[in-house]
Amino acid sequence: MTTTQQRFPALDVFRGLTICLMIIVNTPGDGSVTFAPLHHANWHGFTPTDLVFPSFLFAVGNAMSFVMRKWEQQTTAAVLSKIFKRTLLIFLLGYLMYWFPFVKQEGGSWVLSPISQTRILGVLQRIALCYGFASLMVYFLKIRTVVILSVGFLLLYWALCFWFGDPADPLSLQGNAGLKLDLWLMGENHLYHGEGIAFDPEGLLSTLPAIVNVVAGYLVGLHVQKSGKTYEGLTKLILAGFVLIVIAYFWNYVFPINKKLWTSSFVLHTVGLDCIILGAVIYLMDMQQKNRFAWFFEVVGKNPLAIYLLSELLVILLYTFQIGNESMFRVIYQTIFSYAGDYWGSLLFAVSFMLLCWSVGYWMDKKKIYVRV
Repeated sequence: MTTTQQRFPALDVFRGLTICLMIIVNTPGDGSVTFAPLHHANWHGFTPTDLVFPSFLFAVGNAMSFVMRKWEQQTTAAVLSKIFKRTLLIFLLGYLMYWFPFVKQEGGSWVLSPISQTRILGVLQRIALCYGFASLMVYFLKIRTVVILSVGFLLLYWALCFWFGDPADPLSLQGNAGLKLDLWLMGENHLYHGEGIAFDPEGLLSTLPAIVNVVAGYLVGLHVQKSGKTYEGLTKLILAGFVLIVIAYFWNYVFPINKKLWTSSFVLHTVGLDCIILGAVIYLMDMQQKNRFAWFFEVVGKNPLAIYLLSELLVILLYTFQIGNESMFRVIYQTIFSYAGDYWGSLLFAVSFMLLCWSVGYWMDKKKIYVRV
């Protein structure tokens, strides 16, 4: 924990908005009756929900741009120690989160959940890996080299998907190259099974293009610090976002926008949108001084990792413990929220759960408690 330090309010708002939306889309009262924009695209395509995770990676890169000044005053050994420590800790937290609560009911009794069936990769693990690689790139390499490498990652991933995917349909759920690599390295017991088969949307191969989301956030962070709070700087930021969206639109015809495969066109599309959204937040907060609701999202943005972990662990506990033959999660939804109707009740549950997590963040902010790893 640490005390208050100099912050970039617009980044806190951007990050808080991302986490609040992430909690809402992750915890509907009933996933079968959720409004369409709050679902991920089934495969190719894009919904507002698909923007949430890449936006968090973008925000990680933004934050890195402010840390670099401190790194310049430290030894290489000290910087590497911080990078590897943070990478390993975030990865471990993600792994333990999927193993949590470490026990399950079997035959009417509680038994230890086998580690042999625990998912290895996931949301926090991807954040850790992308942060680690991006940090090493921006610390050791010049900006021009970082940009060239990032473009290379997107082009290389495009090639790998077609070289090693099934010739008949290299971008299918069962024939993509990422699935083949994950099955070979980890086996199906360690993968996500939410798609009906063993397939991890945060797989190892698709982490390669995801690194670019962090790098892009870093570059935008540098731009904002230099000239982003001027009209000229904001115009350049928003124009860059528009250009990236246009490129992604045309690339989509040969390499479709797909969040679950994290295609290169998906990276450009989400980075473009994030540039425009962050530009809008800066314009409203710093130029128009319209900060009336900013504090709400700042509360979460100051403690993003803690609030996200709280939301995930609490949901796991609600599903683990039962009242009769139903999980506590289901009982709470049916008893209180289902009376609002299927779709609205499901959304009301998600918003209420987000507000519960927000209230913890509000308390932490009042106590000046900010969790860092």
